[in-house]
Order: sequence, then structure tokens, then C-alpha cells
Amino acid sequence: MRAILLDIDGTLVDSNGSHAEAWRAACAEFGYDRPLAFFRSMIGMGGDLLLPKIDPALSSERDPGKAMSSRRGDIFKQRFLPSLAATPGARELVERFKGDGMICVVASSSSAAELDALLDVAQITNLVDRRTTADDAETSKPAPDIVGVALRKAGVAANEAIMLGDTPYDVEAATKAGVRTIALRCGGWSDDDLAGAVAIYADPAELLARYPF
Repeated sequence: MRAILLDIDGTLVDSNGSHAEAWRAACAEFGYDRPLAFFRSMIGMGGDLLLPKIDPALSSERDPGKAMSSRRGDIFKQRFLPSLAATPGARELVERFKGDGMICVVASSSSAAELDALLDVAQITNLVDRRTTADDAETSKPAPDIVGVALRKAGVAANEAIMLGDTPYDVEAATKAGVRTIALRCGGWSDDDLAGAVAIYADPAELLARYPF
């Protein structure tokens, strides 16, 4: 194994609930009232795939879907980002990966600005070798596009990498790209939801305690 592909939201930053709240608030402003659980079940996929589940007519490429997605970002940054915290052991785990000579690549479909802020919360900005953002792929997770880009940026084959994620969408995207996944429960998903991962741990701290895996 030469590279670790790192999901951030829910994996290294405790942010999944906040993303769901931001989506609910933004959509309500545009007349789409849905329960929090509706949004929570889709956190981990990008807005390009989430919006049509709210209404098949919505698209992230045109209004009102584009405006809703932008508003979601504003609400997240203003109301929730300042109070976010890293998941237990997040920086320490990535430090261990780096210490063992692994290439650390963030495999995220967040915007560049949002990703910068999340990396600061996780305190791993200086530990990341490469990163992907929403600009790097046409379709977000569970499509394999982001994982494929992360592999190319790392310069490794699929069998030389491990995906670290927290949602079934991470597992599905990585599997489609031929990459094994280690899943964490700290994103709020059950072991059944994360079926397909080669191993499941509570959070980065438990994975580090059982390292090497």
C-alpha cells in the first residue's frame, strides 16, 4: 500500500449533521420542506446527485438548483463551520500515515474554499500531499470519478491504495474504482450501511490504536 485516499466530512471532521442541517435550511428557503432525516441519509454524495432526489427537475447546473446549492454553502460556512471539530484522532492518524511514507490524498467533492476550511478544522493541511475538489470530476460519489482522480494525482494503481471513508457512498465509489475501503462509524452510519468495507472502526482514534491494519 502506497497511498491513503482520505474522505474529510464525517471521517476526519464531525460535519455530517451540519451539512444535513444546512441543506434542510437552504431548501426550505426555496419552498422544499423535507425532514432532517431525508437529508442526513444522503450526506456523502454531492449536490449534483442530491438535488434531483429533492425534485427530479432540480440540477446543480441551473437555477433554482444552482442557487439552492450556493445558499447551502453560505449557510454551512456561516452557521456551522465555526463550531466544527475534528473527529477523535484525526490528525494523529494522518501523521502516522505520513510517518510510514504513504501518499495522503484528499478524495473530496467539496468546493476548494470549503475544503480548505475543513482541512484546517482537521488540522491536517500541512500533511496532505494532493487533493481533489468538485472541479475535478463531473459526477460526485457514489460515482467513482473522484476516486479515480485521486489515484491519478497520487500516481498509484488501485491495488496500491486504501480509501478511508464514513458513508456507503465512499465504499461504493471506491469499490467501483477497484479500491478497498476502511470505513469509520463516526459519520453516523451503521455497519450494515458500510457493508463492502474491508474493515470498520469507530473513528480515527480506534483505527490508530489498532494500526497497522
